[in-house]
Amino acid sequence: MKIDGGCVCGEVTYEAEVDPEKVGLCNCTDCQKFSGSAFRMSVPAPDSEFRLLTGELKVYVKTAESGGKREQAFCPECGTHFYSTSVGEGPKLLRLRTSTANQRDQLVPRSQGWMRSAQAWLADLPGLPGVDKQPG
Repeated sequence: MKIDGGCVCGEVTYEAEVDPEKVGLCNCTDCQKFSGSAFRMSVPAPDSEFRLLTGELKVYVKTAESGGKREQAFCPECGTHFYSTSVGEGPKLLRLRTSTANQRDQLVPRSQGWMRSAQAWLADLPGLPGVDKQPG
């Protein structure tokens, strides 16, 4: 599925090819802080399928609870978060934030991770399988 989107201020826009069947929620504490919400929704896209149309992204490297380092890409003007990905060489899989996509109503979550960090008031979302933490 082809998607396009951008940030709050309009400085950065993009297009990407994604599989809508792979949209997921993350309940980890990092995602809660980055999103300002109880979870963050994303859809994977190979970096070869992501293209900036306007603007440039700023990157921050965060060490996650799991110990892994992740690049966090965001708009340098308004701070809208676009994706996270692994650090290092080689092909990357971007975790695009569905909130930035113009087609976000079509990007329905199919799974959720880091259930052990989920907010108690959220409970399980009906029909959405989850795991306690990221495997590996």
